Amino acid sequence: MPSNLNRRDFLAALAATGGRTLLGQPTPRPDFTLRIGAVEVEIAPKRFIKTTGYNGSFPGPALRVTEGRPVTVAVYNDTSIPELVHWHGTFAAPEVDGAMEEGTPFVPAHGNRTITFTPEPAGTRWYHSHIHAGRDLHRATYTGQFGFLQIVPASEPGRYDREVLLALHGWDPYLSPMGGLGEGSEGTLEVAYDAFTINSHALGGGEPVRVKPGERVLFRILNANATMLHRLALPGHRFQVIALDGNPVPTPREVDVLELAAAERIDAIVEMNQPGVWILGDVDEKMRKAGLGVTVEYAGRSGEPQWTAPAAETWDYTQFGSSGSAPEPDERIPLVFKNKWMGNRWVDHWTINGKEYPKTDPIRVRTNGTYRLIFDNRSEDAHPIHLHRHSFELIRVAGKPTRGVLKDVVNVQPHTQVEVHLVANHPGPSLFHCHMQLHMDYGFMTLLEYVDAPGASVRRPMQP
Repeated sequence: MPSNLNRRDFLAALAATGGRTLLGQPTPRPDFTLRIGAVEVEIAPKRFIKTTGYNGSFPGPALRVTEGRPVTVAVYNDTSIPELVHWHGTFAAPEVDGAMEEGTPFVPAHGNRTITFTPEPAGTRWYHSHIHAGRDLHRATYTGQFGFLQIVPASEPGRYDREVLLALHGWDPYLSPMGGLGEGSEGTLEVAYDAFTINSHALGGGEPVRVKPGERVLFRILNANATMLHRLALPGHRFQVIALDGNPVPTPREVDVLELAAAERIDAIVEMNQPGVWILGDVDEKMRKAGLGVTVEYAGRSGEPQWTAPAAETWDYTQFGSSGSAPEPDERIPLVFKNKWMGNRWVDHWTINGKEYPKTDPIRVRTNGTYRLIFDNRSEDAHPIHLHRHSFELIRVAGKPTRGVLKDVVNVQPHTQVEVHLVANHPGPSLFHCHMQLHMDYGFMTLLEYVDAPGASVRRPMQP
């Protein structure tokens, strides 16, 4: 301990930095400050949403950082609930990644923590709360605690004129009997929503996206919904998909409809060549009327925004991939996903290889080993599967081979298998889970553990 620092002050400084500060070195000055607290937003005339967010808004501030350059974020928690901020899609170390199961310390209630990490890889990432919610739908990803994290590479090709960030979210969630979720499961509870927004407003409640004829606009789209999938269209226009989850795709392609499961991101360029006033919105009419849309208005045009339903189109990850032989892994690891019906008007529990968290077996790997993870969905639900601190390559989707598509979330359709190639090159515990908050909270979670790293077999405590 430095001679000019007493024990009490030393421990206080150490706690404020999550135990990362080196002896004799001051806490770095923060590049950004996030303050977790109450938020009230008028999403449409006389329609207010009260939630928890960052810096008094939702989404939180868009953080733009440079790949490979360390960044420091001061997080203040003005709520009565211990919180975590997860840096989704990054390779952050476990102690700052934002998952209690990995060993990240909480930001204490009415306290603060300063976090430093090196942002990588480049691309459209995001940050969000990562605490347990259970049946309390006013916590975690049900709230307004989400925001874009744009990691900028040292050099970026100028293939577009400007960019627009769009975050999708659902509000006033409630548990509703949905039925059809497996044999004898009539009355199983799932999450439904009364309202939706793109950024901070429902369709018609905010300013339009204003464009000019001939512009090439890059839309960075994030599905920040806690549970729901969204399909988006912009009548008269096509989306050239150039990146999935922030990672450039080998084969950019134009599509009429974008599909994003919970936590997925799509970067797509749209050529503005159909002057008018249009709705960019969910193809589902009920969701669109409940707010999931935004007006796109060309310069010099006015009037009611127009909507035309797109032709039926199946979303297929493999269309953005390349051909070629898949690498032979060191080991194949099957992961079977099933639900456990818990009774009428109750929430299903979820298992990985027959066990629900915290009793799930960890996925064991060795540093720099290569693995074929086989996601075998034997349930009636689709599952957006997320692995923290790593990207993985899609190898086979519903029987179709592909190469080169890198993801950190992949939506595994019901009764379907997806195979991914993983290079275990980020030692330390890494959380693996379904990104549907309800599924994660009820068992759909385990840890990827490096057996050649210290503390690999430590079982993490449950959240408060």
